[in-house]
Amino acid sequence: MSNSWSIFVIVGTLVSIVATFWLIVWSGRQGPTPSETVKDTGHVWDGLTERNEPLPRWWLGLFVLTLFFGIAYLVIFPGMGAFAGTSNWSQQSQYEAEVAAAEAKYAPLFARFAQMPVEELVKNEEALSIGRSLFSNYCIQCHGSLGYGAASFPNLTDQDFLYGDSFASIQQTIVNGRNGIMPALGAVFPDAGAVDQMVEYVRDMSVEQDASSPAHTQYITLCAACHGATGDGNIALGAPRLNDDIWLHGSSPEVVADIIINGRNNAMPAHGNLVGEDRARLLAAYAYSLSQED
Repeated sequence: MSNSWSIFVIVGTLVSIVATFWLIVWSGRQGPTPSETVKDTGHVWDGLTERNEPLPRWWLGLFVLTLFFGIAYLVIFPGMGAFAGTSNWSQQSQYEAEVAAAEAKYAPLFARFAQMPVEELVKNEEALSIGRSLFSNYCIQCHGSLGYGAASFPNLTDQDFLYGDSFASIQQTIVNGRNGIMPALGAVFPDAGAVDQMVEYVRDMSVEQDASSPAHTQYITLCAACHGATGDGNIALGAPRLNDDIWLHGSSPEVVADIIINGRNNAMPAHGNLVGEDRARLLAAYAYSLSQED
């Protein structure tokens, strides 16, 4: 906050406090003195006449207490421009303190599984239970509570992992994230009919391949480098298989055509800095277990 804005906030706050205190004092002096007769204001509503009486003293007292509470708060906590308060409190420092306390409490629990061999880790019920809890905190927003995914978010319960279904690959995905890019190819097709032919060819790869079709030549030229000549995909690039019935974004002709024409850019955010190595390992164990269930 700049000095000018800080001064503006401080002056505005102090003026408001003084004005509020004056209003309380002024309100307490309104109305008749004890020797005077209470007068009607002339306002009548539903048979009730409004009278000009002062506010009760206990009510004014509560206002004064509230005012002093506000002053004490502004002295202890930040609220007066750049003044940090005598406690030097900030939401960042409180967050860091809570994170440190949680880390001290839970880190030993996660560390117990840090050196456990992968073969044992993925079968350990306690490790998988912790991984399930971590999954609920960090992953279900995209992959669903049971890992079934959604359109554009991979299903984790099958073995069709874009970058491979090994434990190491899953852990690397969690820690470092992924950025999958399907380039837009609309400009290389001569007309909509050629796009439609390619759509039909790709959608039929799971059952048959017509090597004599013009779409096959186009596919080999434009797509085989990433998806393979027979549509087996490429886990090194995250290029999906096209010869099965699993579709990340949907399998309708309209969706497939849109992907070919406009491309796709999907990102799995890196969670390494967020969860740490030990938690990432437990998350990977749970995600791996999902694909191994019958």
